[in-house]
Amino acid sequence: MEIGLWLGTFLLMEGMAWFTHKYIMHGIMWNWHESHHVHHKNALEKNDLFSVVFGVLSTLTIIIGAEVEAYRPLLWVGLGIATYGLCYFIFHDIIVHRRIKIKFKAKNSYLKRLIKAHYVHHEVHEKEGAEAFGFLYAPPKYE
Repeated sequence: MEIGLWLGTFLLMEGMAWFTHKYIMHGIMWNWHESHHVHHKNALEKNDLFSVVFGVLSTLTIIIGAEVEAYRPLLWVGLGIATYGLCYFIFHDIIVHRRIKIKFKAKNSYLKRLIKAHYVHHEVHEKEGAEAFGFLYAPPKYE
């Protein structure tokens, strides 16, 4: 059950992230996300506050699940959210946006498709008109 909750949460997070990115970040919270769609040389951007929010929610879920026996399943849900966050950070912040400088060239067609979809998303610098809102999944049309 625990592994299922962890993996299920991890997989469901892509749908949650897509929804949040499309309807929240490119909606009511554009004032935070806009910083991610403009060129700058700052180490941090207002958009990073989303990571803080999701990190706090994940941490609280893990703590509640670890400390309160009746809510133990929340431990695995929180770990699934945290695992998604780690994968998102590695892919989005390190591989795509190179916020940490590493030598990496995508050779895998899956990674190439993800990177292309993300670059297509960033072709639009406005709240409206963007596409490709996923983070760890991109439709085959971005091959």
